[in-house]
Amino acid sequence: MKEGRKILKELGLPILPTTSVGSLPKPDYIKEARREKMTKKELRELEDKATEYWIRFQEDIDIDVIVDGEIYRGDMVTYFAENLDGFKMSGLVRSYGNRYYIKPRIVGKIKWKKPITVERWKFAQSLTRRPVKGMLTGPYTMMDWSFDEYYGSREKVCIAFAKELRKEVEALVEAGARIIQIDEPAISTRPYEFKIAKEGLDIMTDGIKGVYFISHICYGAFEFVYPQILKLPIHNLDLEMSNSELDLVDLFKKHKFTKDISFGVVDSHSHIAEDVETIKKRIRKALDVLSPDQVWVDPDCGLKTRAENEAKEKLKNMVEATKQIRKEISQSFSQPSLSA
Repeated sequence: MKEGRKILKELGLPILPTTSVGSLPKPDYIKEARREKMTKKELRELEDKATEYWIRFQEDIDIDVIVDGEIYRGDMVTYFAENLDGFKMSGLVRSYGNRYYIKPRIVGKIKWKKPITVERWKFAQSLTRRPVKGMLTGPYTMMDWSFDEYYGSREKVCIAFAKELRKEVEALVEAGARIIQIDEPAISTRPYEFKIAKEGLDIMTDGIKGVYFISHICYGAFEFVYPQILKLPIHNLDLEMSNSELDLVDLFKKHKFTKDISFGVVDSHSHIAEDVETIKKRIRKALDVLSPDQVWVDPDCGLKTRAENEAKEKLKNMVEATKQIRKEISQSFSQPSLSA
C-alpha cells in the first residue's frame, strides 16, 4: 500500500482521483471504416483521430487519469487472442443480453510475440501530460472466455496466459507506464477458482516496481469472493458499485477494505445519466466506510455500449460531483490537480 501511495504522490494526483474504466463509444466513422474494410493504415489514422478526440474530452472535463478509449479493440479478449500465438477464432458467442463476441479457441501453445498495447499507449500518452493507464485483459478472464482445445486444464491455461501476458506488462513498464490496469471481470463468477485467478495475477505483478496496479472486476457475486479479493497482488480494486445498489459497502463494514478502490458511481449499462447530486450521495456512502485517500471515482464499467452523449454526460457529472465532494472533505487531504 505504501509503494502505491508513493507512486500516486509522484504523479501528483489529487484526493479522490477520477478516471474511466477503459472503453469509450466508437464514432460512427470507425464502424463504417471496418465495414468497408479499409487498409490498416487508413483505419489506424481514423482510430488515432478518435483516440485523440476522447483524450481531449477527458482533459476538457478535468479527469485525472486518462484512458485511450480502446477504440482499436473489438473485444477485450478477442483483441489479445488475435495478437498471441496459439489461437483460432470461433463464431459469435453470446456474452450478455444481446451482446456477442468472437470467442477464441486455444489450439496450440500460447505465446506472446511482440508488444500488443505499447504502441497505442505511447501514442495516447504523447497527447497529454496526465497519466494514461496501460490496460490489458487478465489471465483468468482470458482463460474463462476462451475455448481450450490444447491444455486440458483451466489452471494450466490461466498460468500459460499469465506467463505470456506478464511480458506485455514488462513492455508497458519499459515504455514508461506508471499505472497499469489488469481487467479481470470474470474473477468473481467462480469463487471456487479464486486460487487460480490469484496465482495468475501473482505471476503478472511479482517483482515489478514503480507501477500502480489496478484490477477491474465486474459481473459475478462479490459476496462470495470478499474478503478474499483483498489478497490479490494489486493496489486498487475497481468495482461496480452503483449497479449493485452499493450493497458492497455493507460488506466493507463487516470486514475492513484494506486496499484502494475505484468506486463505480455511474451505471455503465443504463441510458440514464445520473445527476450530480445522485453521484455525490454515492461518493459520500463510500466515504462512510472508506478513507478519502483510498477512494478513486469512476463508472461501473467501460462505456463503449453507451451513446456518445450519454457517456459524456455521465463522465461530466461524475467529475463535477467529485470536485464538489473534495471541497466538503478535510483540506488536509487536498493536493493540487494536474495541469493539462
